[in-house]
Amino acid sequence: MFEFSDRLKQLPPYLFARIDEIKKQEAQKGRKLIALGIGDPDLPTPDFVIERLVNAAKNPGNHQYPSYAGMGEFRKAVSRWYQRRFNVSVDPETEVLALIGSKEGIAHIPFAFVNPGEATLVPNPGYPVYASATLFAGGTPLSFALKEKNGFLPDFAELEALVKKGPKAKLLFLNYPNNPTSASATPEFFKEVVAFAKKHQILVCHDNAYSEIYFDGKKQPSFLETPGAKEIGCEFHSLSKTFNMTGWRVGFVVGNARAIAGLGQVKTNVDSGVFNACQEAGIAALDQGDSFCEKLRGIYQERRNILAPALSEIGLHCKKPDATFYLWAKLSGGQKSEDFVLDLIRKKGIVSTPGTGFGSMGESFVRFTICSDVSVLKQVAQALKGSV
Repeated sequence: MFEFSDRLKQLPPYLFARIDEIKKQEAQKGRKLIALGIGDPDLPTPDFVIERLVNAAKNPGNHQYPSYAGMGEFRKAVSRWYQRRFNVSVDPETEVLALIGSKEGIAHIPFAFVNPGEATLVPNPGYPVYASATLFAGGTPLSFALKEKNGFLPDFAELEALVKKGPKAKLLFLNYPNNPTSASATPEFFKEVVAFAKKHQILVCHDNAYSEIYFDGKKQPSFLETPGAKEIGCEFHSLSKTFNMTGWRVGFVVGNARAIAGLGQVKTNVDSGVFNACQEAGIAALDQGDSFCEKLRGIYQERRNILAPALSEIGLHCKKPDATFYLWAKLSGGQKSEDFVLDLIRKKGIVSTPGTGFGSMGESFVRFTICSDVSVLKQVAQALKGSV
């Protein structure tokens, strides 16, 4: 029998295996489940993006290997979008890199900067890739808590203690608007991040995948808007959530030229870039998609306004978030997250995600998505009434 590598053995156990088994059992009974667990947009990619893809795919020149760095025109479109959306200037030649989805870049950046025995600072709860990518690179993920009392922002005193205790921290992963907590960050917070990173010479890797899904007119900032941020940080973005293109695998990273160059060197050795036709479609999305995003926000806001009150009515503490398509609901009475999720599947046929799937600090929380039609969410709201 072939032995798994020590890297794989270091990964935490797959929490969702038990949930998947219960879902399978319910499906075998002929029960149709309502999936509110996965953050995958249910709405289609806009027509103008698809049309650009179709035309680009007919060009034989796009069928050859693409550049690992991305088409020059795609990187220029990213630069234009950042200038228009955030008033941030990035050089398309040295400060923009195309990615096969932002997850790919996040997973690879520790290989560029983290040596075996060194560390990254990773939020708990947080997107699991931050920690797993660190482990694959031979590093140590140092977990810092995102607590409700702090608005799910890190405590800088805790970060200072982690840095002093060692091992040497090379990267700080942040994600606002946040998955799973749906928390938002302020420009004042980002100023503190810049000061902390400069003090300790740590590269900030900000995952900004949800910046365009905001509500009530509350635009979300870019980390790179902060004075000095580009000196110590980079920002990952994706067309997945912004333009309903999760399956297309088109993303990018912008910011510090040294960070871009390091990640670029990794990519030259492990991938062959994004299909050029997809990049051309991405140019259309970035240049022409503002009105689409506005409509999308209206749809998600209506959905949020249906499900959040329904969760509160059954005794869960669930604030209406300012951004993301997640609802982060707190359980009462000491109930375990996984137990609640399993009960909800069995009793109501509704699938959600236990907070512990994102780290130990997610215990007593459950994440719901609003990636379902209003009619479905009204059905969920009705089903939730009564005991769970």
